[in-house]
Amino acid sequence: MSLPSIANPTDCTQSVETIGQALRSHGYIGSDRIATVVYLACHLRKPVLVEGPPGVGKTELARITARMLDLPLIRLQCYEGLDEAKALYEWKYGKQLLYIQMLKEKLDDVLGSASTLRESVERLHRHDDIFFSEDFLEPRPLLKALRETNGSVLLLDEIDKSDEAFESLLLEMLADYQITIPEIGTIKASGRPPVVFLTSNNTREISDALKRRCLHLYIPFPDARLEQQIIEAQVPEIGAELRRQLVDFVQALREMDLRKTPAISETIDWARTLVLLNISALDARWAADTLNVLLKFQDDIDRVEPQLSTLIRRVAGA
Repeated sequence: MSLPSIANPTDCTQSVETIGQALRSHGYIGSDRIATVVYLACHLRKPVLVEGPPGVGKTELARITARMLDLPLIRLQCYEGLDEAKALYEWKYGKQLLYIQMLKEKLDDVLGSASTLRESVERLHRHDDIFFSEDFLEPRPLLKALRETNGSVLLLDEIDKSDEAFESLLLEMLADYQITIPEIGTIKASGRPPVVFLTSNNTREISDALKRRCLHLYIPFPDARLEQQIIEAQVPEIGAELRRQLVDFVQALREMDLRKTPAISETIDWARTLVLLNISALDARWAADTLNVLLKFQDDIDRVEPQLSTLIRRVAGA
């Protein structure tokens, strides 16, 4: 099977380097590996399974890619029990019932001069397909993504929260960019296939069948240098020394045995908090007062607070 080619690619997809530059220009600071995978997704038209801890920028990558490519973002938040009625399509039952009522009122016109029961049934069967036509179809995110003529970015967020039955629903879509509706038939992408991102926090193992259809990308917690670049891009008003201190502090927290390790999103929130409070240098008092921005569980806060002075001296002397 030949791969669907990209139609009229934008300038930013001409090379891995231009992808990386475009992502940075939109505020997404990532590794060369991320830029490479986005480049391959655009040109090979393969979905991307993005795995990693919560808060490292998996969902944001899809958002920024949509903005970078100037395409609509269609998002489906996954959860246990998600089915085709919420993900693919469902029928407009209210409209169907209204149509049935109208048909009852026009029954004499429909049957016309039918003289036998068989002939009457045959005439009624001519109207069966009308009830299950596209006029009565309510598209959900997967079908909406296929119908975007100029392409779209489809985000299946936290796919690991869905169950294996939903994964099976996705296989046809991710392999051939088409879905089959029993009453209508196969509906294929009407133009450019969507650029698809699936994110996973690794709360359960994804099936081999789904993984085979995807490019794989793992986004770990960033090192200190990369995290400083991210903070500089997201919170440009923060001073260089405070930026270094707070990143070193967060990096030290990630070495501890915590219930929830602070992610990039928490680092960004903490940087904005310190700027809002007009803090120019990190100290134990302000760290204690704002620790709840970084840590989401009280037992983590209780574990860190006795070590605050040591951590502050460590980052101040770095």
